[in-house]
Amino acid sequence: MTHHLVLTVIGDDRPGLVGELSTAISAHQGNWLESSMAQLAGKFAGIVEVSVDAAQADALGKALGQLKGLKVTVESATVQKSALKGRRLKLALVGHDRIGIVREVSQVLAHHAVNVESLDTHTSSAPMSAAVLFHAVAELTAAPDLDVGALTGELERISNDLMVDITLDETIRA
Repeated sequence: MTHHLVLTVIGDDRPGLVGELSTAISAHQGNWLESSMAQLAGKFAGIVEVSVDAAQADALGKALGQLKGLKVTVESATVQKSALKGRRLKLALVGHDRIGIVREVSQVLAHHAVNVESLDTHTSSAPMSAAVLFHAVAELTAAPDLDVGALTGELERISNDLMVDITLDETIRA
């Protein structure tokens, strides 16, 4: 029987961390399925989905806990066999960086029962000025009966308050 595990990993960034993590997973016949990792403020942070035989799951968890310089949290995951149903949306946001942008946008999404599947953010310098810009791209899933017009309208209202550009596009689920 195969178990799916979700690992969260954090530690001081240094060369070799991904290699150590993948070696421990492979040594326990684990299969690295999906991951998202980044260096943030001198820290290495990541999340990894692994499949592993049930007989190896506990040993893998112990081995991961012994990796030097990494804090690894292991959670059992339930794999959904059926494809997600509903509408798939992509949101892109660019605006002057300030506290509260993610909070305000996420509150609108939650109000419309829109699920955030992935969120990538970063900051950059604005061209021709010293201003800092905040960028976000989100992959979203919503119910088939979502009123996209109402969602777009509410996002446009907050974009005026936040002084940001927000685009919302429907994408095709592969």
